[in-house]
Amino acid sequence: MRCFISAAGCRAFTTSLRRNEEETMKKIWIMLIAPPALVLFVWVFGEVVMHLWNWLLPMLFGWRLITFWQALGLLVLCRILFGGWGGGSNGSKYRRRKGERWERMTPDEREGFREWMRSRCGGVGTPPSETREPA
Repeated sequence: MRCFISAAGCRAFTTSLRRNEEETMKKIWIMLIAPPALVLFVWVFGEVVMHLWNWLLPMLFGWRLITFWQALGLLVLCRILFGGWGGGSNGSKYRRRKGERWERMTPDEREGFREWMRSRCGGVGTPPSETREPA
């Protein structure tokens, strides 16, 4: 047990202890709620895809009905092809960092970067005054 000389030191200790208890309780709730929520999420979206497919596509195109597991496979395939695995936030962080880096560049550094990009991209994006006329 800790011994404190002042009440302020005791208050700081109990506040941090209370904060640690709150964080622990939050983690416990997440561990209890997250797995059933994930199962429910997968089940609902699998059912939605299956019912939409079975309602629309056989009637419109004459395709076969699909099962729940095939609908889940379609969800995973669409995620791989169109969504990626990183989510949308990483791309926005990347763009923000690039924008911040661009803002920190001097005009000379910006022009050097533009020239470097033009040389890599085969002259794409060159101003009309700098385009080469065919011989």
